Amino acid sequence: MKLSHRVLNITPPATLALSAKAKEMQAAGIDVLNLTIGEPDFNTPTHIRQATIKAIEAGQADSYTAATGILPLRQAVAEFTNHQHHTTFTAANVVVTTGGKFALYALSQALLEAGDEALIPVPGWVSYSEQVKLAGGQPVLVPPASGQLKVTPAELDAAWTPKSKVLILNSPTNPTGEVYTKAELQAIGDWAVAKDLLIIADDMYGALVYNGTPFTSLLDLSPAIQAHTILVSGLSKAYAMTGWRVGYVVASEELIKPLAAFIGQATSNLTAASQYAALAALTGDQACVEEMRVTYEERLNTIQPLVEAIPGFHLESQPAGAFYLFPNVAEAVAATGFATTDAFVAALLTEAHVALVPGSAFGMDGHVRLSYGTDLATLKEAIRRLHEFVVSHQ
Repeated sequence: MKLSHRVLNITPPATLALSAKAKEMQAAGIDVLNLTIGEPDFNTPTHIRQATIKAIEAGQADSYTAATGILPLRQAVAEFTNHQHHTTFTAANVVVTTGGKFALYALSQALLEAGDEALIPVPGWVSYSEQVKLAGGQPVLVPPASGQLKVTPAELDAAWTPKSKVLILNSPTNPTGEVYTKAELQAIGDWAVAKDLLIIADDMYGALVYNGTPFTSLLDLSPAIQAHTILVSGLSKAYAMTGWRVGYVVASEELIKPLAAFIGQATSNLTAASQYAALAALTGDQACVEEMRVTYEERLNTIQPLVEAIPGFHLESQPAGAFYLFPNVAEAVAATGFATTDAFVAALLTEAHVALVPGSAFGMDGHVRLSYGTDLATLKEAIRRLHEFVVSHQ
């Protein structure tokens, strides 16, 4: 069998592979503490589940819907976005997708021709580059200045070429938990406008910011920046709805119409039951989001000093969003005698039974990603094992 170059040219997501390995070990009876996956440990809020059951029992979820989503949901997304960012979107500016991941994939397919370049700051989410490659585009990884985890216009400008078409910008970021400030986004947005670049703003973690840190979206900035911005978001993280697979794109009608045509041929509609769940989430009581946010904040404030106390673990800045820590572990790797961070992480799993993701998966070696989307008892025990592992191997 001869496989396509597209399939042979992509790399499977390291986060999913490592999580699967951890779950295999757990199934074999090994006490593995899995901190790899970017998934809340909360159940979907009760009122969302109950509204979905009601819609199912009323027969509303039995049939195909419009490929772009039911009109009430697209209206709700537009109104939710307008409320957050003082914009004037309507349902015509919205498509609902099978998860935020597919929203990003569909945008690559709709925007990129063979050879077009997409600027992707690193460290960055594992699927950005692969989705660009699947569209025939060329991912251009943009590293920040030494010792930093956020890029500036200077680094972006050094990577820009006449083939550059889009910039994919994520804040709060996966894997670092960094949050771009309004001034930082203004500078990047002004630079992108000057270069006539489209910006795909992945705001999936926008509701999850901590310790008084404000969240700014590119949609909060000047009309010129707004006009160059395509919003991607979803309900997986803020509403603990990863299994429901609800994402969306908010953009100009000029883009939404061809994007809708692509979705119609690729997946048709998101599962109808999930659409009614999303409608209940966006239009219902938002207290559940704040309750989960406060819990994540407590976890961050509890475990950050514990992680920084591990010999050779260093946080290069104060993480303020999402639910990840991304410490620099280069000193710990060297002190414990491992040749690479990947080898360090592999030994940590087999010996200490703690699963982390090496920074190489996100384009920045010498780091690890630790998810605090799990309970404090598990996190404290995992960090205790980490500390013990490092000390015992020195």
